[in-house]
Amino acid sequence: MRRSVRLGFALLFVVRFVHADTREPSALLGFSTDRSTAERGLEQRLDGGLNPEDQRAWMKHLSARPHHLGSPYGKQNAEYIAELYRSFGFETRIEEFRVLFPTPKSRKLELLAPTRFVASLTEPAIPGDTTSGQTAEMLAPYNVYSIDGDVTAELVYVNRGIPADYEELKRRGINVKGKIVIARYGGSWRGIKPKVAAEHGALACILYSDPAEDGYTQGDVYPKGGWRSDQAVQRGSVADAPLRSGDPLTPGIGATADAPRIALKDAATLTKIPVLPISYADALPLLRALGGPVAPESFRGALPVTYHLGPGPAKVRLALAFNWDLATAYDVIATLSGAELPDQWVIRGNHHDAWVHGATDPLSGQVAMLAEAKAIGALVKGGWQPRRTIVYASWDGEEPGLLGSTEWVETHADELRAKAVAYINSDSNARGFLGLGGSHSLEAFVNDVARDVVDPEKGVSVFERARSVQRLTGSPVEKREARERANLRIGALGSGSDFTPFLQHLGVASVDVGFGGEEEYGQYHTAYDSFDHFVRFVDPDFTYGVALAQTAGRMVLRLAQADILPFEFTGFADNVAGYETQVRELADTLRTETEQENRLIADGIYAQVFDPRQTYVSPKPKDPVPFLNFAPLQNAVAAVQKSAKSYTQAAAERARSGRPYETPELTELGQLLIGTERALTRPEGLPGRPWYIHQIYAPGFYTGYGVKTLPGVREAIEARRWDEAAREIERVAETLRGYAGQIDKATAVLGGR
Repeated sequence: MRRSVRLGFALLFVVRFVHADTREPSALLGFSTDRSTAERGLEQRLDGGLNPEDQRAWMKHLSARPHHLGSPYGKQNAEYIAELYRSFGFETRIEEFRVLFPTPKSRKLELLAPTRFVASLTEPAIPGDTTSGQTAEMLAPYNVYSIDGDVTAELVYVNRGIPADYEELKRRGINVKGKIVIARYGGSWRGIKPKVAAEHGALACILYSDPAEDGYTQGDVYPKGGWRSDQAVQRGSVADAPLRSGDPLTPGIGATADAPRIALKDAATLTKIPVLPISYADALPLLRALGGPVAPESFRGALPVTYHLGPGPAKVRLALAFNWDLATAYDVIATLSGAELPDQWVIRGNHHDAWVHGATDPLSGQVAMLAEAKAIGALVKGGWQPRRTIVYASWDGEEPGLLGSTEWVETHADELRAKAVAYINSDSNARGFLGLGGSHSLEAFVNDVARDVVDPEKGVSVFERARSVQRLTGSPVEKREARERANLRIGALGSGSDFTPFLQHLGVASVDVGFGGEEEYGQYHTAYDSFDHFVRFVDPDFTYGVALAQTAGRMVLRLAQADILPFEFTGFADNVAGYETQVRELADTLRTETEQENRLIADGIYAQVFDPRQTYVSPKPKDPVPFLNFAPLQNAVAAVQKSAKSYTQAAAERARSGRPYETPELTELGQLLIGTERALTRPEGLPGRPWYIHQIYAPGFYTGYGVKTLPGVREAIEARRWDEAAREIERVAETLRGYAGQIDKATAVLGGR
């Protein structure tokens, strides 16, 4: 699902210093020196079981027909994947969930004035793409969870349709109330665009892909090159995912066949207005028909037209109707039971459903995960057994809204809270640079892994390649850190893939991993995300599919085999200290900006700071930003830093002592370490968003996929809800104090009390 995973790999790793490593040079995090040697030998055997031709064959089979949620081939793919897991030696089952999945009944978009035009709303077959003609089995381009509607109104162009764009329109005196808006993709997750449009009174929303993003400005379009052609359409969900993920009709509980369901009218995550995606070929006549002011430079795309804002004289009609049916999601769950600590689960997941053929999204990640499972299964057949239980999950229904993973998590929530060690996610994979995001307690661990995987093109470790890119393309500070610091920092996770229910609803430490950045990929969520496209423009030899299997496979094995779970907390402490600084500076910046803007308004010169050639509406003065007491949050961060340092020292001392771990001690220590991420949650959740209970990471209310760190505090400040901001500072401080206490308990066990 998550396009940002593919387009920004080189920027996801930011160099930072974690801590002075006190381990032996050959020791892995969580392992003694002797067991590190054995673990590296196991990983060499894993590598020997990885064959890129396996991935090629699996992808060709899985992408041969459209396989969206509820499709016949989607079910066949689930059964095919289950049989593969069984052949690898895993105990395998398919779990079924009944979820709301509306599909298009009718779609119509026409320009009524000043000229006439009827949008085609189709994706034609492309010569050389052998599956692009399977139109009878494809879902027509649409946005799932848009409501039905038949609306006629003047058109307004709103750029990317995010809150800042409406502020720009407001300054120009343009109001979208009672209008239909057209927005280009990019700048935020697509579901934010109709959400914000509805909040401003728009009657409907049209989304289109501008070639400035992934079309002809990037290179040759498909089939000559890999980029988006003029008739390709990005499908996708527009559910209000920042409220919660999963089935709209079973909030908070698993969507089993007999689960109680709310009425459709009460489903809070459906849009409030109808929404439709179109190609840039269909968008061009609409934009050409617009009048009104010329759009500011930041609003302009790459189409051969002068971008105007409207409203009118373009008048359009949008009519949509859907089949509001339930579909069956098929989650494939494959398990290897742990020999020593069976109640500690290492979970690895990738989804198998797609909008159409889905070669890149998601099958590039799915086939790499299958390769890992095959290689690990071969280890078991050779006599090896994991210490902890390993669970491989191939999710269904990710594309509509993380349905398969969320419903599985909600169904098994109590057991997962007790047993889940960590969740390792991938989605799409491509050629290029390693991208990682996740819980900062796993930061040092994934750095260890990245150092031990060789980049198939450059012959250096994927860690070194990521660091080199940072040296070349980073900011001045990042370049300096790339030269001077030992480790790489992983990005915090927002949403957009199946880690969300694990991390942000249950508090399971999570990692999202994949490669990319050198592919030509303009086919996101189109009919042309095909096997033929993939082997020409994404990862022709599946060498980075092997690299992903090596990387995630090592993560699985090390988490399963470590003496003590490889959590490390000074990285978390450093990151959260940075987040505290950011929210404090956010309040200070907002205070300064408010004072400056209010002075401009009072002096009657507000418009002069913009474009004097246009007329601007001077806003009302804003309330001043009050003093916020961040001392509780700063003190809590200091407590975490102290506890993290003590844990690192205790772990080093225990390693030097050579004293072995007994099974009861490992069990207790494992449960305490598992509980550290849980300690970052609160049962009441975030303000207005009780499903999201993690207090450090959440998708932004107006960003969707994009993360907000310290979300309760940060979003209250951004929304100028000052009383709420003060309460959230106290709540997050209390959460961090609890986190420090949980680390201290683990430290006590390491020291033998």
